Amino acid sequence: MSQAKYHIITFGCQMNKSDSERIRALLGGVGMEEVGRPDEADLILMNSCSVRQSAEDRIFGQVNGFAKLRARNPKLVIAVTGCMAGRDKDGALRRKLPEVDLFFPTADMVRLPQRLAELGLIEQVGDSVEDYLKIAPNYSSVRQAFVPIQTGCSNFCTYCVVPAARGLEKNRLAADILEEIRDLAGQGMIEVTLLGQTVNSYHAEDSEVFSSDNPYSDHFAALLWEINRVEGIERIHYTAPHPQHMTDEVIDALALPKHVNYLHLPVQSGSDAMLTKMNRKYTRDEYLDVIRRIKRRIPGIALGTDIIVGFCGETEEMFEETVSLYREVDFDIGYIAMYSPRTGTPAWQAFKDDVSRTEKKRRWKHLHDIMEEIVCEKNRKYVGQTVEVLVESCKKGICVGNSREMKQVRFPGGPELIGRFVPVRISKALAWALDGEAVVEKTAE
Repeated sequence: MSQAKYHIITFGCQMNKSDSERIRALLGGVGMEEVGRPDEADLILMNSCSVRQSAEDRIFGQVNGFAKLRARNPKLVIAVTGCMAGRDKDGALRRKLPEVDLFFPTADMVRLPQRLAELGLIEQVGDSVEDYLKIAPNYSSVRQAFVPIQTGCSNFCTYCVVPAARGLEKNRLAADILEEIRDLAGQGMIEVTLLGQTVNSYHAEDSEVFSSDNPYSDHFAALLWEINRVEGIERIHYTAPHPQHMTDEVIDALALPKHVNYLHLPVQSGSDAMLTKMNRKYTRDEYLDVIRRIKRRIPGIALGTDIIVGFCGETEEMFEETVSLYREVDFDIGYIAMYSPRTGTPAWQAFKDDVSRTEKKRRWKHLHDIMEEIVCEKNRKYVGQTVEVLVESCKKGICVGNSREMKQVRFPGGPELIGRFVPVRISKALAWALDGEAVVEKTAE
């Protein structure tokens, strides 16, 4: 049997990107070769997102296009995994994709080699692991890695499909997480991003593995402290925390030396009425109190957030409360989404999607304009400063990477700088990037 080839397309969040790295390792382990184009592949696998309808619509469009490739390659297997498959409890989505051969939730990736063997694409394989998180990923970067510490969610925000798509919150053992990160450090990784739907609600069933001198009782803060002690890891980031789990200890851990000077803390709305309807479990004042405590502990920290505009029943007054909260917090960046009804969610069942598409677009643009106004003002303050940049790419003589505040920085340089920390003096501030020059250390003569 000739070597089968595969092509993966990943949609959505960092968790999906991390899952795709495990799928790559799984397929490589059974002898398959990754190719860069769908028309070269015997297996096209789409790792789907379900956060908005537009994300699922892209899957339908892609499948229709890929099905035409079977004229040239009759043995082509088309597969869909991720949140779209995970939330399809009644098979309604599956029935809309007759050209798809394999349609399975993320956790079932462990059975993918067996299914491919049954379809004749690869040789018969042995027993599979039970937990897909036990699969060592094939990382996309040699210096940066995503590390899931939990899967699923038990919060049941009314707009969200995650509990249906990924199940209830399940936390990994601290020993497994720390072993993975120490192994990453041994491979030369210098930055890790911890992933979880409400990452700071992390609870370790094996908390006895934490060091006796660990100062924290909060398990997430304790985990951060342990990772800070891993030699070789120089930057730690995590996403996405929940405001109700930002305890004093978690806030204190933001000041640990290896943590980036940035926190992404979703708020979704500045209106108490909307927060209640969304089942977010905190009030506007409680969120603002968390922000005040964070800024008190880490002055100058950069802050990001998620916001939904046009949720069911959102009035103009409620939207303006979100606008005022955005200005009060003075976020560095906001990921703004127009509400999209998702079948199977509490909001789909209980509320009416009564804000027009036109009005959603108007609110989105208004808030986006405010965001750009604020970020431009903030970025101008970096001109003349030197920031530490972890270089991620270099094309046509321009290197790109993030500062500790997760600001994108560009400067002239070569590919030999990829994966290195470079001090860059900022000379120009744009809305979504800082431009500068690498600072060359003078050697003693």
